[in-house]
Amino acid sequence: MMKCPRCVQSIHRAAELCPHCGFSIADADFTYGGGEVSLRSLADGAGIFGHGQRERVEAAMERVSWRFPQLFVAVYTGSLGEVANIRQFGFWLLNRAAFEDLPADKPNEAGILITIDPESKAAGMVFGYALDGFLDESDTFECLSRAHGHWLEGRYAEGLVKLLAHLEGILIKRSRQARRDPGHFRRKLMPPVLSRNGLKRMRDGHVPAKEERTTSSIES
Repeated sequence: MMKCPRCVQSIHRAAELCPHCGFSIADADFTYGGGEVSLRSLADGAGIFGHGQRERVEAAMERVSWRFPQLFVAVYTGSLGEVANIRQFGFWLLNRAAFEDLPADKPNEAGILITIDPESKAAGMVFGYALDGFLDESDTFECLSRAHGHWLEGRYAEGLVKLLAHLEGILIKRSRQARRDPGHFRRKLMPPVLSRNGLKRMRDGHVPAKEERTTSSIES
């Protein structure tokens, strides 16, 4: 299950539109654009990170991806304007983004996207359906809460590092639980039936990373 980006009601991730309000990816495309968006996994459109701060954030992102090579973390900052909904925007961007600094075979359904709008002081966190068994809405709320106080004071890099450290802890805990009870986690995962064609089309223009990252297995 996931929360509809518009009405925040629970819906199945296989649904092509929300049965409560009718929201679909086509509605998000109408607002934000229907084409593929090429960007880096750390896209600081708002310019909130200095050089040293950017390196700290990238190191924290890389740590999560190194420890869990099945997934990746991306961060987008920018002003979304008065009419934008950060939940809907995050949902749309994770569906439409081609991250040019990631290996082309790393799918968006295994991505975690953090969006920050410093102008409106809003932030959101969404994740792909491959992580459904390992993350939920309460987890993303906890992660954002770890960063909230820092972001209110304009310390965006510090807040992100705290958020990512908490996310890493959650994923370590869930990976250990999955080893103890793999059947429980398999039942929670949705087969990627309805989303596969969209993801394939979204990946057609993806530029492979020049250097493949070195990965390791999940720590037990």
